[in-house]
Amino acid sequence: MNTVQRGKLAIAAAAIGVGLLSVTGCGFVNAQQTSHQYSASDGVKADLGKLQLRNMLIVASGEKEPGRVIGAVFNQSNSDATVTLSGANGAQTEIRVKAMSETYLNDTADPAILSTAGVIPGGLTPVTVRSGSDSTTVNIPVVDGTLPEYAKYLPTTPTPTATPTPTATSTESAAAGH
Repeated sequence: MNTVQRGKLAIAAAAIGVGLLSVTGCGFVNAQQTSHQYSASDGVKADLGKLQLRNMLIVASGEKEPGRVIGAVFNQSNSDATVTLSGANGAQTEIRVKAMSETYLNDTADPAILSTAGVIPGGLTPVTVRSGSDSTTVNIPVVDGTLPEYAKYLPTTPTPTATPTPTATSTESAAAGH
């Protein structure tokens, strides 16, 4: 084999090597999706010290309507914790979680209600999550009752009930019968 043929062979081998590297090197250059942690649900996650909030979202019928917080809070500490969620316009609710336990905000739990959702359903509302001296702000999605799985979580506005008041007639009849 002469020098020219060896040169052509070396150039061909180098071209094939570069071609193979460009095809197989995608995993080296690009991030692997399986190593990226994300919330695989409608809700979001947040960590606050030894507290983990998972699948958190707010169910409300409108921006200025009450919103029910649903999701789960896990407490990995050896002491009970109270998580305070503060939303738009001073809206606030508390969630209590026993030590080394979890609290699921679902239809079997006491509702965690914010007095206002803060954004229209479909948007994200900033909520400050606080426990002790730790705090963080999380953008929590607001959904409405369009999807059947969330309809049962829509807070209902209590209808005012009439309180009976004594009338002059009933007072006068009572006095007249005396």
